[in-house]
Amino acid sequence: MENRLKELSMEDSDEEPPLAVEINNTVNSNQPTENSEIPPVGVTVITGYLGSGKSTLINYILKEQHGKRIAVILNEFGEEIGVERAMINEGEEGGLVEEWVELANGCICCTVKHSLVQALEQLVQRKERLDHILLETTGLANPAPLASVLWLDDQLESDVRLDSIITVVDAKNLRYQLKPNPKSSSFPEAYLQIAFADVIILNKVDLVSQDDSGAMLEELEKEICDVNSLANIIHSVRCQVDLSKILNCQAYDPTHAAHLEALLKENKSLTAKGLHDSEVRTLCICDTQQIDVDKVRTWLEELLWDKQDGMDVYRCKGILRVRNSDQLHTLQGVREIYEIVPSRKWRNEEIQMNKIVFIGRFLNEQILLDSLRSCCNQLTQ
Repeated sequence: MENRLKELSMEDSDEEPPLAVEINNTVNSNQPTENSEIPPVGVTVITGYLGSGKSTLINYILKEQHGKRIAVILNEFGEEIGVERAMINEGEEGGLVEEWVELANGCICCTVKHSLVQALEQLVQRKERLDHILLETTGLANPAPLASVLWLDDQLESDVRLDSIITVVDAKNLRYQLKPNPKSSSFPEAYLQIAFADVIILNKVDLVSQDDSGAMLEELEKEICDVNSLANIIHSVRCQVDLSKILNCQAYDPTHAAHLEALLKENKSLTAKGLHDSEVRTLCICDTQQIDVDKVRTWLEELLWDKQDGMDVYRCKGILRVRNSDQLHTLQGVREIYEIVPSRKWRNEEIQMNKIVFIGRFLNEQILLDSLRSCCNQLTQ
């Protein structure tokens, strides 16, 4: 499986799912160790529907004087990316980073057509330390395979970390993009891109009708939250956003529990009422009993890998009250991979509970809640 992941190309969107894998976090890769005092470089995956503004966002980052050394990895240099081909240098020895150029503001723009993992390694080993890496995913509707590579690959663990997935959406055309195509049996890719996002840039808000722009943007946000209520939504015009809101989000850092707890508080009353089972949507389940963490692992593997009871889970995040532990545990999963790790001690004023948010299709709230309760310690009620 490791070799298969390392062969992932930016142009390969037909990935076979790996086995359900629990990530062992015996050492926190974001904390300095005796062998590595330099923190890993964050990698942000940028996705979005054609014409949403991904290229505009990349151009903004490449040209803005932000004082950061940011590498942007592209499938290819297109006309929409303002980089002159005459400026492009070829990689050494038919290099893994096949074409790259260093820009005036210190950013690096490069293309990758072979091994993404090796290209990332080559970038982080450059003499000049990078502050961040952006990975643009033109032609890849589903960012989950990239998340798997960045999350699972042992060679990359100490050098880079998956920071977040950003989806750029077009405020004017989003509703049209979310509608199923009657001539196609495939699910609208805009749903997938929203479902996997940690941050959603609602772009082109200036093109929404001025007469009812406030009400329309509110409705668009509600539609987005119905699909993925965990994501942070940012309004923008021509993708000019505060970089501090899209970089260093630490969305996949198991020790960044405060962010996760805040998200889960917002979902405490979320239910499935009014939504069809076949739609991509968010569900939140809660229970106060202590759980057996081994039973939870077994349940998650059946749910994420075997698609138990026909449910198709894209993302899951949660906090767990684990039996015989005074630690708040965090749960996070993307498709077939997941992790459960202790985060911090429960505080005296907190109500200890299990709370899990699921994003996916064909979700059954009652079955999910019953399954969670079956993982509880029957001796402690």
